[in-house]
Amino acid sequence: METSSVSKLLIWLVTALLMSSKMIQCSITYDKKAILINGQRRILISGSIHYPRSTPEMWEDLIKKAKDGGLDVIDTYVFWNGHEPSPGNYYFEGRYDLVRFIKTVQKLGLYVHLRIGPYVCAEWNFGGFPVWLKYVPGISFRTDNEPFKRAMQGFTQKIVQMMKNERLFASQGGPIILSQIENEYGPESKALGAAGHAYINWAAKMAVGLDTGVPWVMCKEDDAPDPVINACNGFYCDAFSSNKPYKPTLWTEAWSGWFTEFGGTTHQRPVQDLAFAVARFIQKGGSYINYYMYHGGTNFGRTAGGPFITTSYDYDAPIDEYGLIRQPKYGHLTELHRAIKLCEHALVSSDPTVSSLGTYQQAHVFSSRQGGCAAFLSNYHAKSAARVMFNNRHYNLPPWSISILPDCRNVAFNTARVGVKPSQIQMLPTNSKMFSWETYDEDISSLGESTRITAPGLLEQMNVTRDTSDYLWYTTSVDISPSESFLRGGQKPSLNVDSAGHALHVFINGQFSGSAFGTRENRRFTFTEPVNLRAGTNHIALVSIAVGLPNVGLHYETWATGIQGVVLNGLDQGKKDLTWQKWSYQVGLKGEAMNLVSPDGASSAEWIRGTLAARSRQSMTWYKAYFDAPGGAEPLALDMRSMGKGQVWINGQSLGRYWMAYANGVCGTCSYSGTYRPPNCQSGCGQPTQRWYHVPRSWLKPRQNLLVVFEELGGDASKISLVKRSDL
Repeated sequence: METSSVSKLLIWLVTALLMSSKMIQCSITYDKKAILINGQRRILISGSIHYPRSTPEMWEDLIKKAKDGGLDVIDTYVFWNGHEPSPGNYYFEGRYDLVRFIKTVQKLGLYVHLRIGPYVCAEWNFGGFPVWLKYVPGISFRTDNEPFKRAMQGFTQKIVQMMKNERLFASQGGPIILSQIENEYGPESKALGAAGHAYINWAAKMAVGLDTGVPWVMCKEDDAPDPVINACNGFYCDAFSSNKPYKPTLWTEAWSGWFTEFGGTTHQRPVQDLAFAVARFIQKGGSYINYYMYHGGTNFGRTAGGPFITTSYDYDAPIDEYGLIRQPKYGHLTELHRAIKLCEHALVSSDPTVSSLGTYQQAHVFSSRQGGCAAFLSNYHAKSAARVMFNNRHYNLPPWSISILPDCRNVAFNTARVGVKPSQIQMLPTNSKMFSWETYDEDISSLGESTRITAPGLLEQMNVTRDTSDYLWYTTSVDISPSESFLRGGQKPSLNVDSAGHALHVFINGQFSGSAFGTRENRRFTFTEPVNLRAGTNHIALVSIAVGLPNVGLHYETWATGIQGVVLNGLDQGKKDLTWQKWSYQVGLKGEAMNLVSPDGASSAEWIRGTLAARSRQSMTWYKAYFDAPGGAEPLALDMRSMGKGQVWINGQSLGRYWMAYANGVCGTCSYSGTYRPPNCQSGCGQPTQRWYHVPRSWLKPRQNLLVVFEELGGDASKISLVKRSDL
């Protein structure tokens, strides 16, 4: 009798589990109005959070803040070069633990839009493509090219199968309700013509054939083939419509701010304008909106692209780089989402009825069959407020704003009226001091002695380094006759170095002789400076530096990096072209080869103790110190203002590239009204573009944390300090 009861109980439990598993499986479809979840049309609010741009220890807090901010969906790219650093060798740990990230979203009750790409752009190194892909024989990126399609399909299948194995698609009971194939292909498609069209048709067919059970999306691709949904990216998307009348109107990237480049200003987007843009999209029948970014995070290591994209990817997002809420942006958008959700039933039930309320004013009215009514009252004038009559009632509309009336009578929200106090974020000192400073010099005089690569002429940088390091040394020598006029008081000769990018330091006979840099807009530059030469043999050492590989542009995989021409001018014979003579090459730094950044490597090297002040002008120098973790829970950062340009590590983990490049721009007043563009609202002119560098607390030990800095130009390391980010 007891055995029979236990058996019945087990059968009942198994049946219940099977029933519940079936119940949580979702049907995800779409029609002309919206994405349907289990047959129900939904207005979906989404936000981009890229898992490698924060730490696993931050993810749950970030996602909870997103949920509290009114989001339904978390959007992320998938970063191929992080997951397959060499062919067939995969990495899904630490910040790249994609499954853990998606399961964290699921745990907190939100959906996921998984943008597999695998091209991502995203101001990410090489646009997310692994550099080894460039060297696959016969390859041409993002076109009707068999080697590329084979590699792209292989990685896409790998990710989809991983998601299926973990039952993460909504069709399996998981949180993934949308997936994206390719990314912003429109410009390439137009440029490539028939080959681009063939490729995009192939990509769509390949993705749909993977049978995920959820819709696929293509953004900025008007020709997205059925059943793939085309979607909009931009500051505004109210003029966008899907390419077929039976597809919904989706906005995959509503840009919450803009990225930052070294030497540039910080761009802010007023929340009033962002809210206005979202309300405009919704009132035109849009049903899915994703903020790019909702949390931007940090380009740790050498992941920043561009080139010249900063280590900070803050993006003026509602949650800042460090994971703190940015007010009033976060709070005002939260109120907007609440107001939109109050209108949801009416919004998905009908197309709007549009009526004029004035020259620049309109009403968009949505009605449901059950008698529900929602109205959006808009004023497009950038300068003047308006008083309008709607349903026999008067409404005051500020300039460049929309009022949302979930019952067609009472205003629940106006995009321009902000009732949230701004955050008062400050970087404050901690009680943690750096101690036991030591230095290690890159030995420039010995360059070339152990070099394995020599070649006539100048080699392209990526072909030599394969992006294993930012640095490539080009070394050669030149003989100067004792009879040269400049040796007897004449004008010094000048060295002319043409570079395809991105930065260059010049050393003559072991002495620093100068630097030159490109920009994100113009990677190419020329170094031209007088140089100190002596009679006899002179050693020329040029270190070419990559500052993030390009992430956007037609066939950017073919773009060159490194030195392309070297000429010595001002000799008695005129000029001496060194371009095609014998050059030696060294990939990376001696300190990189010794792994000085790791605790083991740092302890095995012969560092020098001494006063740092005397070395403040020393170029190409490593610095090492220790510090104890400060108490509290506030986010931490290194203040690097006393330094020049280089990279920094803590306990072997790279915080990223630093550069005290001063911001050049036009900073002034910032109005929320009128069409927004990044130059509108600049800040930080005359200050370092990025002074503070995020130190994740999870990277720290209570005691004896190792700080290693590599300084290219010269700086005072003794003034580096650990600060905490606080909202006062």
